[in-house]
Amino acid sequence: MNSKNNRWASLALLAVLLALWEGSVRLFHIPKFLVPSLIDVAAALWNGLAVAPWAKDGLWYHSGVTLVEILLGFFLGSGIGVALGVAVSQAPRVEAVIAPFIAAFQSLPKVAITPIIVMWMGFGISSKVTIICLLTFFPVLITSIAGFRTIDPDRIDLLRSLSATRWQVFRKAKFPSALPFIFSGLNIAAAFSVVGAIVGEFVGAQAGLGVLIMQMDAQMDTGGSFAVFIVLSTIGIALTSTLRAVQGRVLHWMPADSAHQRTVSA
Repeated sequence: MNSKNNRWASLALLAVLLALWEGSVRLFHIPKFLVPSLIDVAAALWNGLAVAPWAKDGLWYHSGVTLVEILLGFFLGSGIGVALGVAVSQAPRVEAVIAPFIAAFQSLPKVAITPIIVMWMGFGISSKVTIICLLTFFPVLITSIAGFRTIDPDRIDLLRSLSATRWQVFRKAKFPSALPFIFSGLNIAAAFSVVGAIVGEFVGAQAGLGVLIMQMDAQMDTGGSFAVFIVLSTIGIALTSTLRAVQGRVLHWMPADSAHQRTVSA
């Protein structure tokens, strides 16, 4: 019941914000090239979606390109992050060896090295996927390592006293304890993946929503840019909602409030 009430409250807040937006534009006569009205944004969104999916001047085509980049980069970066986190958890000496390298690479501004990556790999999809991988890899790796550290030593001792193998200890104790932290990292990585795709397309791309934004900005079509923002927000919400649904099924044994707090704290 609380979840339903929260949804209605969110919709009410959205309605208030949209009303304030439209009222401010009309009351203060703000030029369209600065802040568009809701009608302009809705018209641009409709025009972009009304064309054929393969039309290169519509939203469907560019959304598809960006979505493929996001999904590939997210799954590759997150998968490598979890795999390395597992390896580190099984071999503490490995963590001691690679810890300085992790800190060094994590401190690098990923946005700043984006032009270099595009220069190395070209304007195709590979450079965008690489950028997204770099942005999603570190949050998942760091939260995975933190999760494997939270295991209660008494549980491990209990399993070993029952002659559990190393794989059984990992499967029964270590990995389940780390899962809430891993999902927290995945939620952070989901947001970063959208940012990485757009930044990469800003630097150099042949198609994608970032390219569409740059084209509309050059034409001072602010309504069109806001329409693209709506599409990007929808992609981000869909990705995050999917992760939360998977998290709810995987962590069915964990109280919902605890899982939510763990996600927020990360």
